[in-house]
Parts: sequence; structure tokens; C-alpha cells
Amino acid sequence: MIKGPGRLDANALNFSGGPGVLPARVLEELEEAIRSAPGVGLSILGVSHRSDWFAELVDQTERDLRALLRLPESHAVLFLQGGASLQFSLVPMHLLRSKEQTAEYLRTGYWSAKSISPAHLEGQVRVLWDGEGGGFHRLPRPHELKPAADAAYLHYVSNETVEGLQFHWIPGRDDVIRVCDMSSDFLAYPFDPTRFDLIYAHAQKNLGPAGVTLVLIRRALLERAPADLPAILDYRAHLQARSIYNTPPVFAIYAVSRVLRWLIEEIGDLDRMCERNRRKAERLYSVIDRYPELYRGWAAPEDRSLMNVVFRLATPEREAEFLRQATQAGFSGLQGHRALGGIRASIYNAMTLVAVEQLAEFMEEFAAKG
Repeated sequence: MIKGPGRLDANALNFSGGPGVLPARVLEELEEAIRSAPGVGLSILGVSHRSDWFAELVDQTERDLRALLRLPESHAVLFLQGGASLQFSLVPMHLLRSKEQTAEYLRTGYWSAKSISPAHLEGQVRVLWDGEGGGFHRLPRPHELKPAADAAYLHYVSNETVEGLQFHWIPGRDDVIRVCDMSSDFLAYPFDPTRFDLIYAHAQKNLGPAGVTLVLIRRALLERAPADLPAILDYRAHLQARSIYNTPPVFAIYAVSRVLRWLIEEIGDLDRMCERNRRKAERLYSVIDRYPELYRGWAAPEDRSLMNVVFRLATPEREAEFLRQATQAGFSGLQGHRALGGIRASIYNAMTLVAVEQLAEFMEEFAAKG
């Protein structure tokens, strides 16, 4: 009988692709805040978004984010709603509408493919590289991309959650606007934010619960945006209102603030976060590579994600049995995305090494039973 997960609770063993696991410390802080937010005396669910307390919370959350990223004032920080799906439209609305240029997109998986159709509504689009013909098993190599010097911008997804593909290099030209959807690996490793003109990331992977999306945008880009955008869809309106243009998701932003404090106070910095993420991923990939007759990794080894370990089993029947026994052992969220199937272990920042070790041991025991 495959052993159970021991002392870890269900939250700690949630390998869901999103919403993902939150740090235990943050869950405790959120539980307390639902009863009485620190310094307020009211439930966080009833705190006014127009209060001085919330305005200071937004400011402090931005300061913590800037400290972690070493983000200069050249870039504005926005806390928006609508997830990455809304950004699929807002990006071309700001950067492509009424332009003579063509936007370039990398189609590397399920989510980057979703981002392209909304751009077509705003202007000309060229798919610079398309991985569908190869089954989205790998990412492009630098020599395969020929980005244009006169493109409106280059858009790509840094980590494809469905296929478990992650860029370990930065595509595009530094003299062309670079836009990146970092929804599923934001704050998972250190990077130079000044190489990006616009970054967006919805919260429900590494940042908090669903409901808030972070946008980092070079302020100079805002000067080029069309004048006729509806205010609710205009980055400038949200920046002027300090992300409180309309009723923001107070609870979700508070959760992001707690996750950032956890990163700063318990992890230390993004270098340490990256090392921890690397160790988790390597442990699971080592099991997959040790039992190739049973576990079949989806992504090319050089493009493997540190966030989403995606694999198939030899037969659909074995996959179903794997999921059945995993559920029985206390693990959850391991079923692959509906578009791909298979198995997906999402090991976002808050996933602990202990939990990953228990999943690896489960996989080893399952393979040993044949």
C-alpha cells in the first residue's frame, strides 16, 4: 500500500495549476484578517477601499514588490482585475491600436495561443514562432527567431502552465517593446525588470488568490496610448487613481501583501526562492527520468518548467490509477489541464520541499509496484 502523506494537511499537498497553494503563514494571517484586519478592527472583507488604511496597504505592497525586483521608478505598478485574459486585450489596445506597425507573438502553448486573437482585433499581428506543429513539446531556440526591428512589440508567455514549458532566456530585441505574460512564474527567480516594457501576472499562482493582476509598465509607453480608450480599460486612469479607480479586490490585494512579506522575511530574496524552486523541480524530474517506461515527460528537457511538471503515463488506464491512488494518499490537483490531459504537478513558490519530497516518494513507490 502506498503510504500516506503523513503530517502535511490538504492545503500543503495541493498541486493545482491554479489557484495554487499559499504559504501556511499567509493562510493563518488571512484567517485572522477575515475576523479583524490588523490596525483596523474590522474584517478585511468589509474594509473600505477608500480608507487611508487601504491606500497605505497598496503603497506598501508596491514598495515591497519594488524591493524584491529592484524595480526602478521608470516602471509603474498597477493592481488590476480581469486576470491575464483581460490583459490579452489591454496590451494591443494600448500598444497596437491605430498603429501602422505589426505586433509579433510567440505561440508556444495553450495560453500564448489564447493571447493572439484579441490582438487581431486591434491591428496587424505576425506569429513569429508557432510550436503547434511539434505538439508544443518545446520552445524556440534563439536562432529560430527573426524579430523585426520595426515591430510594434513582441509578446510572449514566460511559462506555459498547461505544457510545462518555461523560457530560460529572454527572447526579442532590446530596441523593440517587450511584453511578457509572467502569470505563472512571476517572482519565482531573479530577473532584470528593465529589460521588459510591460509585464503582467495574475495572482493565483505565486502571488495570492484569484482576483488581482499585477501590471508593470514602462511609464514612457503610456504617452503613446490612444486617447479614446474607455477609462476603465486605460492604464493611465488606473495609475492616476493609484489602482483605486473603481472598487478593487481588497482581500486579494491584502493577500498579495502578505505573500510579499513572506517572501522577504522567510525566503529572503528571489535568488533563494529560485534555488528552492530548482530543487523541487529537479526532485520530480529525476523520478520521471529514472522510470521512462512509466513516466513520460512532456517538455523537452532544456525547456522544462520550474513551476509545472507535466507528464503522461504509459497508458490512460495507468494515469487513471495514478490519480486514484494519489487522491487516496492525500494529494490533490494533479490532473492535467483539460486541453492536454495527463498529470501536472504545479510547484509554485509556496509549495514546500517536504510536500514535493512526499510526491516524489509516492511516484517512486507507484513505479516500483509496476
